[in-house]
Amino acid sequence: MAVLIVGLIVFFAAHSFTTLREARAGLVARLGEGPYQIAHSLVSLAGLVLIIWGFGTYRAEGYIPLWDPPIGLRHAATLLLLPAMVLLAAAYAPAGLIKGVTQHPMLTGVKLWAFAHLLANGDLGSVILFGTFLAWAAYDRIAVKRREGGTVRVRTGWNRGDWIAVGLGAFAWIAFIGGLHRWLFGVGVFA
Repeated sequence: MAVLIVGLIVFFAAHSFTTLREARAGLVARLGEGPYQIAHSLVSLAGLVLIIWGFGTYRAEGYIPLWDPPIGLRHAATLLLLPAMVLLAAAYAPAGLIKGVTQHPMLTGVKLWAFAHLLANGDLGSVILFGTFLAWAAYDRIAVKRREGGTVRVRTGWNRGDWIAVGLGAFAWIAFIGGLHRWLFGVGVFA
């Protein structure tokens, strides 16, 4: 569990640092934008590797159950992951109604993804992992809202970007249900 926690600290320290705009600007001024981006990416990647390794080790060697989620919550979590995947895809798709309404679809998707996983898993490691992602996404959304002054930019119509997000999100969701989750993480969606 220690490796998981260290990974979460490293990953979210890098991501939270970006919300400290003056400190970030000072570091970018010293390093340059390119080297800063490379350093940020490498630290984030190191944190992600530690998270994956730590969580896998925890599940294999030190799994600590807290409660057994009812099967209905697991099915609800699976359904919640469809819009989460669409939102994650919308973050990278051309601007559309989804991006306009949510403003930050990546953060909304991460919150929904983390919440769904908290519903489906009743062990300490999952609470720490997904709870940290949920808390960070909420914190980051508040930081972004303060930075932007709460402006709302809503597009009025559904467009190509929305269709791309729905298509990619649905494809990813079907792939995870179809076995990708088991292949990547060793646990099937309906395990």
